Amino acid sequence: MNIVRNRKIFFGITIVIIALAIGAISYLGLPLGIDFTGGSLIEVAYPDGRPQKELIESEMEELDLGGFSVRPTEEADGSEGFIVRTRNLTDGEHGAVINALSLESTTSLEEVRFNSVGPTIGEELRSKAVVAIAVVLAVIVLFIAFAFRKVSKPVSSWRYGLIAILALVHDIVVPAGAYAVYAHYTGAEVDTLFVMAVLAILGYSVNDTIIIFDRVRENLVHNEEARIKEEFAETVGHSLSQTYGRSINTSLTTLFVLGTLFFVGGVATQSFAFLLLVGVIAGSYSSIFLAAPLLVAFRPKNN
Repeated sequence: MNIVRNRKIFFGITIVIIALAIGAISYLGLPLGIDFTGGSLIEVAYPDGRPQKELIESEMEELDLGGFSVRPTEEADGSEGFIVRTRNLTDGEHGAVINALSLESTTSLEEVRFNSVGPTIGEELRSKAVVAIAVVLAVIVLFIAFAFRKVSKPVSSWRYGLIAILALVHDIVVPAGAYAVYAHYTGAEVDTLFVMAVLAILGYSVNDTIIIFDRVRENLVHNEEARIKEEFAETVGHSLSQTYGRSINTSLTTLFVLGTLFFVGGVATQSFAFLLLVGVIAGSYSSIFLAAPLLVAFRPKNN
């Protein structure tokens, strides 16, 4: 009940968090990976020890390939290497890059993977990613509006759906802002795993929000059947207190798994795990401190 009563404080906190996230995205940017821009990615490992990054970059500059990036990696088994991103490479250029990464064959290496994506495919993936997220949001609104059609007082069923979307916007913007900072310091990029993580966050967050909304619906129906007169704000407050334990326990369990994946898992899934970690935290926060209080803020003034 205190959360509902002090909702303006949490609305203020939410606005500050979103502003910081948008600022991070605007200032640092979200670097697109080859999945969306096209290009080549080469990952190599060095069994006998990784050479200095500066040496590798010096060798790469002599190839005259245009822009490129070199990011150190470390696998779960302790082996170290580099991930190199460039424009699309021909077979000959691919061989030249491998030669440069081996410092003219003076250092043994193992090529872990080599991926190449054309610009047309990258553009198609980017468009499909935007469409996928838009479709998910639209379906969520329609589903919630339909599911809550029988409790349209004092808040209409459509408002439940729109409030859920507002909470989901928070749950996308905040992880994206955190990822912009993470990418700035680690060299991570936005790829298909980023989109998968965003979709997973949407599913997780809306599930948590619907559970709270559903408890509000149950209490509204109970009050009507038992002819209990209770202010809508009190009903929402009681519903929140009845779902605290479930929301917190579910979030903590998920965070333990994602934390293990982030700190112990391989480099390939580290960025994915980081985004999910922030997304789960943001989703749990928005369900309790944003979505439920917004129900009260959007109610008619006489309820």
